[in-house]
Amino acid sequence: MAMATAAAAGRGGTRTALVTGASSGIGAAVATALAARGYRVLGTSRDPSALADPAPGVTYLPLDLTDDAGIEACAAAAGEVDVLVNNAGESQSGPIEELPPEAVQRLFQINVFGAVRLTQLLLPGMRRRRHGRVVMVGSMLASFPLAYRSSYVASKAALKGFANAARREVAPYGVGVTTVEPGSIRTGISERRTQYLADGSPFTAEYRTMLSALNANEARGIHPAKVAATVIRAIEAPRPRPLYAVGSNAPVVFTLRRLVPDAVVERMVARRHGLR
Repeated sequence: MAMATAAAAGRGGTRTALVTGASSGIGAAVATALAARGYRVLGTSRDPSALADPAPGVTYLPLDLTDDAGIEACAAAAGEVDVLVNNAGESQSGPIEELPPEAVQRLFQINVFGAVRLTQLLLPGMRRRRHGRVVMVGSMLASFPLAYRSSYVASKAALKGFANAARREVAPYGVGVTTVEPGSIRTGISERRTQYLADGSPFTAEYRTMLSALNANEARGIHPAKVAATVIRAIEAPRPRPLYAVGSNAPVVFTLRRLVPDAVVERMVARRHGLR
């Protein structure tokens, strides 16, 4: 543990990390990995008192990303934070013309606006201390768009866009901002995804084909601990890369992404999900 503690220690002692959505899946895996490496870890959950299996070594704070006052209260309770992992999010699917506007707004509030607001509140302290890391947990769908996932794809692309543009602003102050894009991960998110499909929708058959393939891919996906290991790499790299990808054969598909036209990539993604 001495080496792990040294990895997390800075000039003022042990580093503090805040991981949103740390009650399950990727967030719990990241929080557990950071605690094992000697970080003081704060995790968030909508209702910490209801957690049946909290991550070991993690102190939980309440956070509802749809509540601006709650976001500010969470940041105040966290205090000085050296590492922020914006992981909390919601998955959504449905034909674009059948997505209720209020559902899309909620998705962006959770996946984008809430994460950006929390980042805004914690960045000034990192900048003053001239050290910090912000990791946006996105999705490979932001780089490889999939039909019937338009709102989710757009929200993760927006999160990456904020990270990409803000990186240069804070880099001179020793703060690194990066995005980690997981592919198919076994987190049980298939059961929690919000879905919108109108009765008698002309898209029903194709939508259900896509969904069946998506769920099967996620069931065969990598363990969240592998994503957590990638997040740790991004946090502890002296100069974090703008983008890290893990799962779904990421090294090969991202190389292919650079070599072939967008239209070809889109057809390949569609075919992987049973769409022609």
